[in-house]
Amino acid sequence: MGRLPFLIAGCLLVIAFDFYFVKAVLATFKNWSDKAKTRFTRIYWGITIVLVIGVFAGIFLNLFLSLRAIILVSFFLTTACKIVMLPFLLVDDLRRLGIYLFRRLKKQPENDTSPAIGEPISRSSFLVKAGLVAAAVPLTSLTWGITSGAYDYQVRRKTLILPNLPAAFDGITMGQISDIHSGSFYNQKAVKGGVEMLLGEKPDFIFFTGDIVNDMATEMRDYQDIFTKVKAPLGVYSSLGNHDYGDYYFGKESSPAKVKNLKDVIKTHELMGWDLLMNENRRLKVDGEEIGILGIENWGMGRFPKYGRMDLAVKNTDDLPVKLLLSHDPSHWRAEVLPKYPQIDAMFSGHTHGMQFGVRTEKYQWSPIEYIYKEWAGLYQEQNQQLYVNVGYGFLGYPGRVGILPEITIFTLKRA
Repeated sequence: MGRLPFLIAGCLLVIAFDFYFVKAVLATFKNWSDKAKTRFTRIYWGITIVLVIGVFAGIFLNLFLSLRAIILVSFFLTTACKIVMLPFLLVDDLRRLGIYLFRRLKKQPENDTSPAIGEPISRSSFLVKAGLVAAAVPLTSLTWGITSGAYDYQVRRKTLILPNLPAAFDGITMGQISDIHSGSFYNQKAVKGGVEMLLGEKPDFIFFTGDIVNDMATEMRDYQDIFTKVKAPLGVYSSLGNHDYGDYYFGKESSPAKVKNLKDVIKTHELMGWDLLMNENRRLKVDGEEIGILGIENWGMGRFPKYGRMDLAVKNTDDLPVKLLLSHDPSHWRAEVLPKYPQIDAMFSGHTHGMQFGVRTEKYQWSPIEYIYKEWAGLYQEQNQQLYVNVGYGFLGYPGRVGILPEITIFTLKRA
């Protein structure tokens, strides 16, 4: 609950600015009728109140991830617009304050036709309207995110230090993609281009860490041939994510249709030649030496399903010097892997999408999702255990990405 005071203070600041902003707009557009002014005020405050309540609900309640994304992104975008608008209003009010003080010093005569001392001085229409135009700029990023960001695949290269790595694996490369969400795609050519980028890196083996569909196995119909091309000399290993079970379409209770849909999702992995790991492990052998690849079904916090069984996944792996785990939800790392399974050297996840909105550079990253997930993008380490969170290949909800672009990760495994 340590972030609650910060959130309350932030929301109070936003609301304080809202009073300032509404007053500025109403003063600028004096020609509006009383009915129009009332309508504007009610709509503005209605949206503000919904977003503020939505922020608290999104952070502290188990809302659907896509709904939380829409609420938080909308809140931060509107806040960004207000921050851009603020300097224009302050400049205008400083101008008006200067005029007011100047007139006080001059002791205006009573017959002066300019605004009298103490009367509200009309705002500069130019400054306020210029501020409104400038405030609209952040909203253009949403359009850009749809037209350009959705398929702007980025290759991220990481060196993964594993002290117990057998010599035969030193320098070997591994690729990772996650969260395809094929039901959201609308551009086959672009999707194929991303697959070609992955294959162009020539990884020795590849991980896919869940959510191949949004809900239905049939969503892969138009994209199965594309992802069938994802191959690697040492294999492609995959796991299931929370969306793959059909819970959001069929409900959490089992039904014949839901069971069949999951079987079809599993069959899709098989048809593409991907080795789907469902609470099990594989031994990856190179020149007589081995490491372990473990994969579990989805294991999530709160409303997200816990189908994963680590006790089954680690069976008969005690002799392996390195163990790599595929687990879709990064919250699994801190909740179960760190306290109970110290033998796991590195875990690979997806799930967060980086909320498809934020800032990400080599040295800095920020997204509203960090208020929900402590580990949400990139490489994390605690003592001898590591976690990598891939922000995803596809998208969900908002059909684009702003700042947090779709990711293809290439790891080089090193002993030191």
